[in-house]
Amino acid sequence: MQADLTHGGRGADEEDAESHQFLTFSLAQDCFALGIANIREIIRNASLANVPLMPQHIRGVLNLRGAVVPVIDLAVLFERAPIAINKRTSIIVIEIVDAGEPMEIGIMVEAVAAVIDIAPERIEAAPSFGTPVRAEFIDGIGKLDDGFVIILNAQATFSLSRMAPAEDTAGVA
Repeated sequence: MQADLTHGGRGADEEDAESHQFLTFSLAQDCFALGIANIREIIRNASLANVPLMPQHIRGVLNLRGAVVPVIDLAVLFERAPIAINKRTSIIVIEIVDAGEPMEIGIMVEAVAAVIDIAPERIEAAPSFGTPVRAEFIDGIGKLDDGFVIILNAQATFSLSRMAPAEDTAGVA
């Protein structure tokens, strides 16, 4: 099951409206979000190939229409136990620029929730403490009617060159 979120042929008004839309997803008891501008599609029931000698947070690779896409286990990246795959487990495919080149990366999450709108005045700056993620990975904290959502900075969080320790970068390339 796939949902294609490709953004083509939009006008300026649509781009402005999109800038405050976020895809929410869960990891343990925490709710996270990514701006939809980076998201290309959502995949469930994907078959991953394991690649030897990859960093622990790289769960495997996905064949996406002939392209090899690395898949990051978000739980392991955030120093938690690996995600147990079940029927709600999803891979969010995003596009970022890494080392000057655009690339697609898959992010394995426990469950995708919804696309929501968050008004700019309901987004607070990232705190320097008290979140399950390092502050440099957070664009802000969205205040919802029933709680909070941690808005991740896709570029900072999922850059493969920033994630890999110096000794692991040869295996990532």
